[in-house]
Amino acid sequence: MIYIASAAAAILPMLIYLILIWRFDRYDREPFSLVLLNYLWGALGAIFFAIIGSSIIGTILSFFIQSQSQLEHTQAILIAPLVEETTKGIFLLLTYTNKKFDNMTDGIVYGGAIGLGFGMTENFLYFIAFGTTMKEWITIVIIRTLFSGIMHCVATATFGALIGYSKFKNAALKISLPILGWITAMFIHFAWNFTVSFESTTLIGFVFMFFTVIIFITAFSIAVLSEKRIIYRELLEEVTSGLIPVEHLEILNSSRRNKFGWVDESIRKLYIRAATTLAFRKMELKNSFGSSRTFYENDVEYYRAFIQNLLAQRQTN
Repeated sequence: MIYIASAAAAILPMLIYLILIWRFDRYDREPFSLVLLNYLWGALGAIFFAIIGSSIIGTILSFFIQSQSQLEHTQAILIAPLVEETTKGIFLLLTYTNKKFDNMTDGIVYGGAIGLGFGMTENFLYFIAFGTTMKEWITIVIIRTLFSGIMHCVATATFGALIGYSKFKNAALKISLPILGWITAMFIHFAWNFTVSFESTTLIGFVFMFFTVIIFITAFSIAVLSEKRIIYRELLEEVTSGLIPVEHLEILNSSRRNKFGWVDESIRKLYIRAATTLAFRKMELKNSFGSSRTFYENDVEYYRAFIQNLLAQRQTN
């Protein structure tokens, strides 16, 4: 019974968080299949390699640290942030190469998904290992659901945000920003583990995570608003050229695009997706070089032709 309850308590909240993060990216929402793949890496791959990495480093440290309590604290405070943020971040770097990963918001979503997956599995392991009484079990579930799981999400999402921000920057920033993101993720993880490892600083840990989450939500909101501005700016040129009707411009970069009546319902979702993709491909084209530039040039022309045919089809029906 404890396994079923622990599985439900570990899985359901993290999946709800995952869906909320995915849906909050309202203007250029990522394919849920790719978001789920990142989530599963966090839940299975990242945690598997983190256990192996921590075990190897822990074995090495045991030759130098004789006290078991000191060894456990060292592993929790120093080794866990290093190993876990690295194993989580590996798949994030692979996702970065996907053409759908194109900005800061995408990094937050994919990084957050990995962190939530990791938090889900880790929570389950804690629930079955330390919930010896019902009161202890409930306490652990609440704390880890509201804080530890969120910490993993925020830490890796921060890493993802800086990776995404660097994608169309110069070579120096492409290297330095991801490193900064990795270090920041480890610091968030370290600060949480350090403060909650000692009874005298536990309250500081809760306060730290509260403000970290507030900063995270603010940064996420700013990133989403940035996507809104990109859509408006890039589609304004398409209005000037006559491709997109002027009355559609304000609708396409607002929540009104999900309402009925402003365009033929048979093409609305296709039109929104194509116009949004066109806007981002244009932004990416302006900031790309070499073979990537050729890819984005072809995609821009493809989506222009697609939208032109779509709207022409609407007019003939």
